[in-house]
Order: sequence, then C-alpha cells, then structure tokens
Amino acid sequence: MKQAAWLLTALLLSGCANLSRQAPPPAADGDLRLSGRLSVQVAGGGGRASGGNAGFELAGNPAAGQLELSSPLGSLVARATWRDREVTLQTPEAERRFEDLDALTRELLGEPIPVAALFDWLRGRPWPQAAHTPTPNGFEQLGWQIDLARFSEGLIVATRPAEPVVTLRARLDQP
Repeated sequence: MKQAAWLLTALLLSGCANLSRQAPPPAADGDLRLSGRLSVQVAGGGGRASGGNAGFELAGNPAAGQLELSSPLGSLVARATWRDREVTLQTPEAERRFEDLDALTRELLGEPIPVAALFDWLRGRPWPQAAHTPTPNGFEQLGWQIDLARFSEGLIVATRPAEPVVTLRARLDQP
C-alpha cells in the first residue's frame, strides 16, 4: 500500500517530464466529458492514510474512454485509455498495459476503484449495471457509499467503508 501511495504521489508531483495532450476519443451518444479535481485517500492499518490529489479530465464511457491526470501546476502526468479490452497507462517514464480498469486502479492506488460505475456516479446517479440502495444523501452501490449532499456544488464523495477504507472525492468544474 505504501508503494502505491508513493507511486501516485510521484505521478502527481512529477513536474520535470510530462505527456503531451491528446484529443480524447471521438464522442458517441451518451459519452461523458468531465473535468475537475480528484482526491483519493486509502486508510491503512494504524490509522495512517495514503493517497493523492490531481486534476482530471474524463472522456468517453465504460467501454472506451480516456482519463488524464495532471499535477497541481497543470502538467499532464498520466493518461489512461481503454477500449476493446485494452487498458493502457502512459506516464512520462513508461507505457503499461492492464487487463482491465480495476487492475489499473489497483496497481496505482492499492485498491480497485469501480471506474465503470464512476461514469454514472459523477452524474449523480447509480450505475444501472448493479443494484443500489437509496440513502438520505445519495445511495450505496458495489460496497461504496455515494454522498451527493453537495452535488449541486459539483462535489461527489464516494467511500468504501470496508478495510482498508477508500475515500474518493471529485470536485467537478462547472460547465
């Protein structure tokens, strides 16, 4: 887990080298295009947390898309692309392939993040591919609690309460 946190921090703080921006994949009906700030915290044993913050641009859909992460200064430091069962992560240092998006997020963060569901969660709704339970401030789905209390302000908080606890905060740029 410490290695994953170190890797994410190194990616986000990397300012010496960066990737060139590419156009996102062509848009299809229902494709998502969002940007903002993303924070992921993984609470490890002994109450210690690891994680990082990044600017993000998310485009596409769960079947084909692109996620770009940038440093606080705006340098693009990582790009994940996926389509046709091919997931690629590009960083200034290397390009790596993964079997799926869960494997990519598990490698980067130490825990999988349900990226397919994230497309709907960022729209303030449950992912239609899995059951959900309404809560006073949002809903629960896939073992995650999605808090939409500040959705009108562009803030979505997703927490996986199982150990290790993972908290993902997304602050969306307003259109």
